[in-house]
Amino acid sequence: MNNQQLYTYIEQQWQDSALSTLKSYIEIPNKSPLFDQDWQKNGHIEAAIKLIVNWCNQQMLEGQSVQVLRLPGRTPLLVIEIPGALDQTVLLYGHLDKQPEMAGWHEGLEPWTPVELGDKLYGRGSADDGYAVFSALIAIQALQNQRIPHARCVIIIESSEESGSPDLPCYIESLRPWLKQVDLVICLDSGCGDYQHLWLTTSLRGLVNGQLQVQILKEGVHSGSAGGIVPSSFRIMRMLLDRIEQAATGTIQLPTCNVPIPTQREQEADCAAAVLGQQVFLDMPWHGASQPVNQQIKTLLLNRAWRPALSITGCAGLPELAKAGNVLRPETTLQLSLRIPPMCDAKKVGVELTDILQSTPPYGATVKMTIQQAVSGWQIPEAADWLQQATQQASILYFKQPAQAMGEGGSIPFMHMLGALFPQAQFMITGVLGPQSNAHGPNEFLHLPTAKRVTACVAHVLAQHFLQVEES
Repeated sequence: MNNQQLYTYIEQQWQDSALSTLKSYIEIPNKSPLFDQDWQKNGHIEAAIKLIVNWCNQQMLEGQSVQVLRLPGRTPLLVIEIPGALDQTVLLYGHLDKQPEMAGWHEGLEPWTPVELGDKLYGRGSADDGYAVFSALIAIQALQNQRIPHARCVIIIESSEESGSPDLPCYIESLRPWLKQVDLVICLDSGCGDYQHLWLTTSLRGLVNGQLQVQILKEGVHSGSAGGIVPSSFRIMRMLLDRIEQAATGTIQLPTCNVPIPTQREQEADCAAAVLGQQVFLDMPWHGASQPVNQQIKTLLLNRAWRPALSITGCAGLPELAKAGNVLRPETTLQLSLRIPPMCDAKKVGVELTDILQSTPPYGATVKMTIQQAVSGWQIPEAADWLQQATQQASILYFKQPAQAMGEGGSIPFMHMLGALFPQAQFMITGVLGPQSNAHGPNEFLHLPTAKRVTACVAHVLAQHFLQVEES
């Protein structure tokens, strides 16, 4: 394989074909069903599917078939098959649903308006995870351009990942016989520590989401009359949160949420800390003199990958400041987002969380914890020698630096599912969500050079996978 020719071809395909379609994709507000309950009526997911299908059909890969699977009440699933010189299946994964807009976009930037500035493409869904289908298909194109053989490739692009992939299991169950034996999984929905290396994800945290409601009165009353008699629902909320989190340290006190960190992951964190240094926290958009929870880089990396963390992502019952009168409010509701380590059972965490928060409510208040989502994390199986060598070769070829590995703090529910379905499969989990790319927040961007290099690395691994199977 001519490596320079491969990369030149990939750059050209990205520039001449993929980029314009990716920009059109950014313009579609195809929010995940969790954030757009009328997604079917609004038609944005359907518009995104049609856009991507049209682009895929124009690529004309050898033997390529493109189909959209549909189940009643479920988001559609895009499935692309490219036959190969081997029967073994390589499964490539991404998603096209998006997070909500979020406030705080810089002047001149908007979530649904693609803006290319230098080597960055701004817009919601650019890096999470609109680029994935382009990267996967162009990688295979680049191999076919040089007549480099590869195994059968199946690309799956789902539409509900940002909602926890509730629709995907139904599709995978029906596709299971057709998928045959999956030998290698390449996931393009993860992060990278910087833009100078190929980064491989070795673990993913799980997620337990839910609403905690505290009600003390039937209706609001004058704070002068009630203050000192009626306990504030907000203070009761604080008391409840103290049951599960130490406010001074952020330590989560749920026994089911804390697991021992494997030695191998500790060693990876040492290596990643040496490469990234203080950029691990300096790249955060700090305000004023704000600081991280710890100054030890390794500790921070393990915190985000192997320790639980609680975030409050929404609230109800609090009026806008301009409308806040002297009223003791009847209730407060918070949206809780609890990240849990790999190897934790999310359903058990949800049960424990509910029991602790609802038992013996302070002042006899009505306390209700409603679990909305419980997704377990996952740890990647040990990589085979050929895959370790292939990813290192790819990183040195196209990033000019060795590959790096670390755990990610986010969730990709499909990986846990695939790990259970295909326990013998090898996994390459990577992505483009690097420093300041801000996938779920404002100013999300795709670092275009990294997208192209990741595409080249995927092509290299596909070629090496074929050689390894042939030799064995």
